[in-house]
Amino acid sequence: MDLARVIGFDWDAGNARKNEKHGVAQAEIEQIFFRQPLIVAPDLIHSNVEVRYHALGRTDDERWLQVTFTLRGGDTLIRPISARPMHRMEKPIYAAALKANP
Repeated sequence: MDLARVIGFDWDAGNARKNEKHGVAQAEIEQIFFRQPLIVAPDLIHSNVEVRYHALGRTDDERWLQVTFTLRGGDTLIRPISARPMHRMEKPIYAAALKANP
């Protein structure tokens, strides 16, 4: 996956409502992809129909989020599937990345 090829986002109304349930705004989801560090790993369990990824990142207001997404449009669009605040087991992983790349 080459995030340098990404030119925008592909939003789905149903997914947006799901993210609002977790108190995560669309703008916050977009922000994590423009801030470092950004940790991206394949979602091997849920990639049976399409390749999905998990991202750990932070917003401009320093909220730490986990975003599940896929790529569309020839891998040029990020389609967020779900977003939520990081769980306690994800936070140490992100903290270590942040320490290495402030």
